[in-house]
Amino acid sequence: MKEFRYVLTDKEGIHARPAGLLVKKANGFQSEIKIGKGEKSADAKRIFGVMGLGAKCGEEVFITAEGDDEEKAVSELEAFMKENL
Repeated sequence: MKEFRYVLTDKEGIHARPAGLLVKKANGFQSEIKIGKGEKSADAKRIFGVMGLGAKCGEEVFITAEGDDEEKAVSELEAFMKENL
């Protein structure tokens, strides 16, 4: 399992547009991908799970990937977060 943490810099946090893009990106990998904040985590391949975290600007989120392409998934999702959130 691979993991990275990221502090959100988008002033609106994880809102609808980037959440949809994140889900689309996560669905491009075979690995099981989770996104979480604090004690809560959700399937990063499901829009309602991602939006349900209610992650705001300045809060730390984490993404984990477990599976055959976990290294590539974490690398590309980390780059996505830095570019979009």
